[in-house]
Amino acid sequence: MGNNFVVSCCSTVDISEELLKQKGIEYICFNFQINDDIYPDDLGKTVSYPEFYQMMREGADTRTSAVNIEQFKEYFEGFAKKGQDVIHLCLSSGLSCSYNNARLAAEEVKEEYPEVKIEVVDSLGASSGSGMLAVLCAEKRNSGATFEQTVEYLKSIVLNMHYWFFSTDLTFYVKGGRVSKAAGLFGGILNICPVLNCDKDGKLIPRKKVRDRKAAIMETLNMMLTHAQNGENYSGKCYISHSDCEEDALALAGLIEQTFKSLDGRVELFSIGTTIGSHTGPGTVALFFEGDKRVD
Repeated sequence: MGNNFVVSCCSTVDISEELLKQKGIEYICFNFQINDDIYPDDLGKTVSYPEFYQMMREGADTRTSAVNIEQFKEYFEGFAKKGQDVIHLCLSSGLSCSYNNARLAAEEVKEEYPEVKIEVVDSLGASSGSGMLAVLCAEKRNSGATFEQTVEYLKSIVLNMHYWFFSTDLTFYVKGGRVSKAAGLFGGILNICPVLNCDKDGKLIPRKKVRDRKAAIMETLNMMLTHAQNGENYSGKCYISHSDCEEDALALAGLIEQTFKSLDGRVELFSIGTTIGSHTGPGTVALFFEGDKRVD
């Protein structure tokens, strides 16, 4: 089949549909719930991001559900029936059951369509960092790499993708079980603005405690200086996503562009989508870049 294969991801990659289409990337939607109503996480088409975060601010109860095995099976079968091989990138197994669901579904489909290859890859990350992995994977395919070469490349860079977040409010991190109640209480009492990242297992870990938003922006910039490939000479992509706090995201993007003169284009800004945003709540900024290998 040469390089005529599908690069696919979950809607939790938090990049624009325009970019996904431009790179030729397919996606499957998670679902989220606002109070009693269930919607697809379809990149902000059904419920806009500003509307979603305003409802959270007003106290709406939000929940999320991963793509189940049957949904993944139907999705993969759609490609298999057309004789298309698939590389599918999943939300971190450290944050969701979607990777395991996709893997089990892929095995069932491959039994029915043994001539088709389906490779499910754990991103060990979330949001626009996994989105960047999907873009890099598609670019590798589009450059003429074979299915096997693209899989090998994708797996080789997963732990080099860095995910750094800061938030002015840990309420929703605690509610979703991503941060302990004790850490959330401590942060609130002392007006702490924590800096977190994804560890090598794809779990969200608090790393630094700083006193305000401005300090958090600088600390996040310092993490890129510390970990980016070639330091200030970093020449890769840089993505930032945010949950309805564009001013903070723009401030960080401006500092990065001043500091890293060799970036591959401008810093690209995206919204944190409704699945990830259900756990972060409004007020989170996340930075993504390629760096040294995550080892802890």
